[in-house]
Amino acid sequence: MKPATVNTPSDTQVEVVRSFEAPVDSVWKPFTDADLVRRWMLGPPGWSMPICEMDFRVGGTYENVFRNEGDESEIAMHGAFREIEMLSKIVQDEKHVVRSSTDNTGHETVVTFTFRETDHVTTVTTLIEYPSQEARDEALASGMGAAMEMGYCRIDELIVAS
Repeated sequence: MKPATVNTPSDTQVEVVRSFEAPVDSVWKPFTDADLVRRWMLGPPGWSMPICEMDFRVGGTYENVFRNEGDESEIAMHGAFREIEMLSKIVQDEKHVVRSSTDNTGHETVVTFTFRETDHVTTVTTLIEYPSQEARDEALASGMGAAMEMGYCRIDELIVAS
């Protein structure tokens, strides 16, 4: 499959589109099962995920903590599920917090994942709504597209192994 494409449909949005050579139920599972999330959402080499907790239901919460094994800095990502349409759509609140920062703050976003299958190829579109253009631009500058593609390549491997 081609790598994920990153678009900016508005001043406050980032859209990431990636297709997987698998039916939607095989792609849905890595996004909704904490054991599978822990295996693919690791970020670049040298990072681990010591905490990955998920209560996958509307109103349920999740928390992922990423640790840089080199300097032991941590980034936490947490939120709640707003909407779930099985095998089709997930809407969640999301906040990233750099734990080593002095103010312990981060941007709050709303993330919408949509899953569409055509001829056994599932396309996942991730739309991230930021509070401002500045927040969106900071996220883009962080290399988020490349980091997401690293994770998506791991999903490709999970799909083949299942």
